[in-house]
Amino acid sequence: MNESWMAPTLKIEYLDGEAIVAYLTLPHPVRLKSHYVRRMGRELMVDFSRGGRPLGIEILDPPHTTLAALNRVMKRLHLAPLRGRDVAPLRAA
Repeated sequence: MNESWMAPTLKIEYLDGEAIVAYLTLPHPVRLKSHYVRRMGRELMVDFSRGGRPLGIEILDPPHTTLAALNRVMKRLHLAPLRGRDVAPLRAA
């Protein structure tokens, strides 16, 4: 069976021109839904499926979140590190 997958995306929400929150969707099958959330850093929360698969990272302080902080979480999740260009919109926020 050929399964549809969520592509990695980075979405940033703004209020009065200021980035207030961002969400980095991690690659996962479309059918999976968030079942629980775990804090994995001062400004980072990770959504997990019922089976424990990481689905996405909520970035609670986009202007001050570093690539190093995100990559510490990626390492804990056993995922490939992000590159600067993957999160470049955060720097512009």
